[in-house]
Amino acid sequence: MKNKAITITMVIVATCVLLGAVGWVVVKQMSPKAEAKEQSIEEVLSYSVDVPELTTNLSSNDFIRISFKIQTDGKKAKEELQQRDFMVNNIIIEELSELNATDLKGKKGKELIETTIRKRVDSLMQEGSVEKVYITSMMIQ
Repeated sequence: MKNKAITITMVIVATCVLLGAVGWVVVKQMSPKAEAKEQSIEEVLSYSVDVPELTTNLSSNDFIRISFKIQTDGKKAKEELQQRDFMVNNIIIEELSELNATDLKGKKGKELIETTIRKRVDSLMQEGSVEKVYITSMMIQ
């Protein structure tokens, strides 16, 4: 009788420990990652590079004047991006020359160019990465 009570107690304790472990894993998987910490505005500005206004032709024979702010993930990435400014300008001109004025209309058009430039510039980076590309001014004629 005593051995049976000990066995039952041990099974109950083992079950509780197992359920607790499973619950902990589930909660950890569902909770947002603490590592994905938002940067403060000071960090965003200190890790960002301004791309001065560029003027280039679109494929539709219109032209565009546009400038950007490119946010990187750290100081080394910012320094590298500043050194690659001519490459960034080239990417922007290449991408814009493939688009027409209609492609750039509205929110979706702006998101398209921001995403495309972010991906292309990020593929150049060896120290860090590009977090976001912001259009700071834009005019199509």
